Amino acid sequence: MSGARLEFQNPIEDSISKLKFSPESNNLLIASWDSYLRLYNVESSSLILQLYSRAALLDCCFENESTSYTSGSDGFIQRYDLNAGTVDRIGGHDDIATSVLYSLDKGEVISTGLDKKIKFWDTRQGQSLVLSTDAGAPVRCITVNGNYLVVCVQASMHIYDLRSLDRPFQSYESQVEVPIRCLTSVPFSTGYAVGSVDGQVALDFPNTACSSEMKYTFRCHPKSMKGRLHGACINAIEFTPGGSGTFVTGDNEGYVISWNAKSRRRLFELPKYSNSVASLAFNHTGELLAVASSHTYQEANEKEEPPQVFIHKF
Repeated sequence: MSGARLEFQNPIEDSISKLKFSPESNNLLIASWDSYLRLYNVESSSLILQLYSRAALLDCCFENESTSYTSGSDGFIQRYDLNAGTVDRIGGHDDIATSVLYSLDKGEVISTGLDKKIKFWDTRQGQSLVLSTDAGAPVRCITVNGNYLVVCVQASMHIYDLRSLDRPFQSYESQVEVPIRCLTSVPFSTGYAVGSVDGQVALDFPNTACSSEMKYTFRCHPKSMKGRLHGACINAIEFTPGGSGTFVTGDNEGYVISWNAKSRRRLFELPKYSNSVASLAFNHTGELLAVASSHTYQEANEKEEPPQVFIHKF
């Protein structure tokens, strides 16, 4: 496995919040706190597009090869035409918009915010807001897996059926007892994985017959500090596409480790990065892994070196 730094013609001037590969190509979307959304061709390490927003961009996603969305610190959800290079607002939240994703099964954009709302947008309609539901507390991360939407509120999990959104049909405390930092779906099942602020990773499979046997928790990046076990915040978890069960975790101290969810084994560790690992992304074939090495504003003594993106080939 090899790794190469993505060359930036113009340096990213603030923290990277999210990396996302396009659905069918090796174009990489980069959302950052400097208010720019960038699209790179990682094969040629060339900038395809750079579009400015008036607020820090906290999350991004693709609908297809030519359309993407972002959530911003100003509460707005924006749509980007990547062919035309245009931006328009589809709506917003009354506070910071924390997450945005596109549900292929439902054909809608889903966003969350610190205003405690989960909003569903159909951008094909003139009035794009389809539904707004109250999560009861600020929402920081979400994921979709088929017809299921998983919503994380502190250390609690709420699962919605996208075909009936009146209320979550399952709500329970996560296996970790501290706030959850990141969340992703498990591609070989209807399960999900979370990473916590104290270095724990938990996998759960709530809609399977043997969920109690399959779920487990482990401390991902344990380190010794002053004679006590110390766990760095898990900022990102990403599974390879398909059913192999391989996934990677990235933490606030610059470590990326690969694991296998089925065998419950650690596979390998990449060389430590100089900054925190802010985001991870696999391309559609699982052959490329993008790693964002960037400060995350979580710790007072965190390094603030210029953000970088590294591409590893498996």
